[in-house]
Amino acid sequence: MIEKMKFLSITGPQSDFDRVVKTYLSKYEIQLENALSEFSSVHDLKPFIEVNPYKDLLIKSEELVKKLDKNSPAVTTEITTQEAAKIISDTLSDLDELETKSNELKKERNHLKDLMKQIEPFRHINYDLDKILHFKFIKFRFGKISHEYYNKFSKHVYDNLTTLFIESDRDSEYVWGLYFVPASYSAKVDAIYSSLHFERVFIPAEYEGTPEEAYDSISKKYHILVSQIKELSAEIKSKLNQNAHNLQIAYETLRVHAKNFDVRKMAACTNENGKREFYFILCGWMTEENAKSFKQDIDNEENIYCLTEDDHSDPNSKPPTKLKNLKLFKPFEMFIKMYGIPAYNEIDPTSFVAITYSLIFGIMFGDVGQGLCLVIGGALLYKIKKMNLAAIISVAGIFSTIFGFMYGSIFGFEDILPHLWLNPMKNVMTVLITAVAFGMGLIIIAMIINIINGIKARDVEKIFFDTNGVAGLIFYGAAIASVALIFTGRTLPATFILVIFFGIPLLLMFFKEPLTHLVKKKAKLFPDNKVMFFVEAFFEMFEVVLSYLTNTISFLRVGAFAISHVAMMGVVMLLAGAESGDPNIIIVVLGNFFVAAMEGLIVGIQVLRLEYYEMFSRFYKGTGKEFKPYKN
Repeated sequence: MIEKMKFLSITGPQSDFDRVVKTYLSKYEIQLENALSEFSSVHDLKPFIEVNPYKDLLIKSEELVKKLDKNSPAVTTEITTQEAAKIISDTLSDLDELETKSNELKKERNHLKDLMKQIEPFRHINYDLDKILHFKFIKFRFGKISHEYYNKFSKHVYDNLTTLFIESDRDSEYVWGLYFVPASYSAKVDAIYSSLHFERVFIPAEYEGTPEEAYDSISKKYHILVSQIKELSAEIKSKLNQNAHNLQIAYETLRVHAKNFDVRKMAACTNENGKREFYFILCGWMTEENAKSFKQDIDNEENIYCLTEDDHSDPNSKPPTKLKNLKLFKPFEMFIKMYGIPAYNEIDPTSFVAITYSLIFGIMFGDVGQGLCLVIGGALLYKIKKMNLAAIISVAGIFSTIFGFMYGSIFGFEDILPHLWLNPMKNVMTVLITAVAFGMGLIIIAMIINIINGIKARDVEKIFFDTNGVAGLIFYGAAIASVALIFTGRTLPATFILVIFFGIPLLLMFFKEPLTHLVKKKAKLFPDNKVMFFVEAFFEMFEVVLSYLTNTISFLRVGAFAISHVAMMGVVMLLAGAESGDPNIIIVVLGNFFVAAMEGLIVGIQVLRLEYYEMFSRFYKGTGKEFKPYKN
């Protein structure tokens, strides 16, 4: 069901804003709306322009709390924002020296890491770097070249060039090394290397010994710094944990106040009759029950006023939708939200979906053993992971188990349990006809829900002239009755009666637009282009009649899957050699697992398709907006 909503306008002195938010609004779920937009016709309303004073402190406190152990004590004490600020500033002051030292070490560590990265590809060059870096008459270049250009260089250029290239390392893309060239030829050789996309790497004069020795020396310094940083981090964490309780209290205090302060973004302020005192206006949606409690709470407040509105006719200010369903049905809200949130004046289809989805799933996937596995597996997964889909699987499994008893099927064995209704494979026509009849019943229920939605929305066309309204219901009901009479060998009613039950509903649906205008007393009944109106209406009626037929036949899949499940398990039993009386247990187990997984997934999707296309399309729009309450 959809909870009834109230629109609240809360007004009071600006100086009381924080107190009202903390004391009252934090106790209730309220979806705040922008007061400036809601009261756009009111003059002299202004937004709050104050900057959140808690934002910077909150960021600092959050950084400190992240460093605490996860098993830090829960917050139970309340303190003022001044006390919270003092706790944070004192903690930062105590840690300032350690943090400064840690940052310096991290900077040095990153520098050493860069040096290691630069020298690593050249570790196989067995020559003192300091000597290379101080050559006077010979130029050197460290760098890398792609394999493609290195092969061209080696075959066609290298032998004719006054240079020495020493390869140091290779990876999947590049050859790393350095080349030497006499200073007098450096310009020419450098140009040739550049044309071959040689990418230079500049080595700073901070290395001692060979590249391998330099790398090892830097690596040792690097690991020493890493150890020192870890020790400092542990010391910082230890000091923070000693004051963990106060830090948690300070953080929670600042978080709540910062959140409450941000409510100003949704409020407006005004000056009453030129007085010095400014007043705030805050508005939003509450459930009827919460709105009543809220008004009772502020009864003793002399300067705080609250007005509630029940008129939801304004198209620019539609109430949000808050779903309230039984705990058993609540997981099925997932399917509703996938399609779209119901509008405030629509019927919440959650309970309808929960019942029909589970029932159809059970009919299509009837097996006692596999059904119980779905019940247990889904329930365990829901308990551990809190997945709505797992809860849906568990509920659907209950109906699978029930219909397993109806069919007399347990893990594919058809001769262990006596069937309480029938065996699908031996009663194919009965199953298919029952499935279609069941579908007809669901379509009629969907039409009735559509009529109720039309009444709630006061939509004359939807109630009487829509293809899923009264006219459509009479036409479809007459068609079902006629088919039933033909199949049972009885004669159809007189032609006059058939004309009434088929002709009149069709005419009402054909002329639904002008009839709606007539009921609403509009001067213009037909559109300007009458020819186009009749052409469109004719083809629309043709499509409507065809859709009644296709939607009904679509429910054949319910019976077809019930039969196919038995057939697939029959194949498993055949492969396991069940006819001999001594089936292969491993094949039976694997076969059951395969069928349950594959067919369970397919059936789940097919049932959802029936819900969306054969039923939802008849009565449900899903154009609502979800209730999103403010939370501190």
